[in-house]
Amino acid sequence: MLKIGNYNTLRIVKILSFGAYLECDGKEILLPTRYVPEGAQIDDMVEVFIYHDNEGRLIATTLHPKAVVGEFAFMRVKSVNTTGAFLDWGLMKDLLVPYKEQKTRMVEGRWYLVYVRLDPLTDRIMASARIEKFLGNVPAHYEPNQEVDLMVAEIGEIGYRVIVNNLHWGMLYYDQVFQRLEKGDKMKGYVKEVRDDDKLDISLAPLGYQKVDGVASIILEALKARDGYLPVHDKSDPDLIYSLFRCSKKAFKQAIGSLYKQKLITLEKEGIRLTGE
Repeated sequence: MLKIGNYNTLRIVKILSFGAYLECDGKEILLPTRYVPEGAQIDDMVEVFIYHDNEGRLIATTLHPKAVVGEFAFMRVKSVNTTGAFLDWGLMKDLLVPYKEQKTRMVEGRWYLVYVRLDPLTDRIMASARIEKFLGNVPAHYEPNQEVDLMVAEIGEIGYRVIVNNLHWGMLYYDQVFQRLEKGDKMKGYVKEVRDDDKLDISLAPLGYQKVDGVASIILEALKARDGYLPVHDKSDPDLIYSLFRCSKKAFKQAIGSLYKQKLITLEKEGIRLTGE
């Protein structure tokens, strides 16, 4: 079944001077020449994104938009007219946000958080800035320590408000985040708790690491943010240790000693590394 506003793997059935035709559900969809893979032949399978062109016809591209149907993303307004605002979402055709789907009138050049959806009447792809309508509509069935996809939506007084799996609101508190995050950043996280209102408390580290307090917890967060390795050790300069972890060299040595005893890190000649246990 063809998925409009998403990726599809389709078979090439014709190759002409202006592009290749792909087949799905008895329909033939044009993939313009600029997107046809070099050396492509009839019966080859190709992954493409399907949307409507300016004439309302289905068309394929090998470009990747900033978000597909069912996802959230920050996008910049390219232009505004009597129909609504048009967003740069990485394709030849801009993405429409009708006025009724804007919280406030969008301004050209500014960035907004939007949800990409199909118009239920026309089956055209559109965006909405009324993001609350699309979050929390299904029960939050998560297990503690379950890995989830996150996107930073807001930066608040106590932490980062994140969108979890494109379905629910979550909170990532400042005291559990080592690196600086920005709106629109995407990453993996872990569910700490599902609150009574179905909102989620989130961690960037697996829950086993949350049992480690203070400086040790900060070190683990830093390791995870840097692919599991840090070029710092018990012989490192105290100023370097303080700049990284805001602690004394003595506190750092005690923390890595504790982590080593718990088999959460290994000690190498030039640094420390997560064990993966």
